[in-house]
Amino acid sequence: MTQIAVGVVDVFVIRIVRGRWRVLVLRRSSGRSPGSWETVHGKIEPGERPPDAARRELREETGLTDARLYSITVNPFYIHATGAVQLAVVFAVFVDTDAVTLGVEHDTYEWLSPTAAHRRFTWPRESEALRHIQHLLKGGNAGLVEDVLRIR
Repeated sequence: MTQIAVGVVDVFVIRIVRGRWRVLVLRRSSGRSPGSWETVHGKIEPGERPPDAARRELREETGLTDARLYSITVNPFYIHATGAVQLAVVFAVFVDTDAVTLGVEHDTYEWLSPTAAHRRFTWPRESEALRHIQHLLKGGNAGLVEDVLRIR
């Protein structure tokens, strides 16, 4: 029987520079899919809530801390090795600095425009999630739904 489990977080890192969005993209160096471009991504540890996992993965993979954190959507994907459907809880985080300190999973990064980030992401679900983020947070906040989406 196929299991469905919330197991990972995707964290889209955004910095607003002179009124324009810059989106952080990371290139994997080892492990799963080396050379692929992605957003911050990682497993939720036992007993950890998804927002806490998002903040931890942000620190571990980039050295950054969140200024504002938003819950965006959930994306399913299938892991053929285990036969499980995994759910990725998607977050957007706005940061105040572009000083990234990479963790061991990535070998380089770039701050790109949203259009360039869409083209760079390896996984289509990441580009789709970024479209949701652009729609919901286009003014730099969630506007009428700030009380629903903003976590911190």
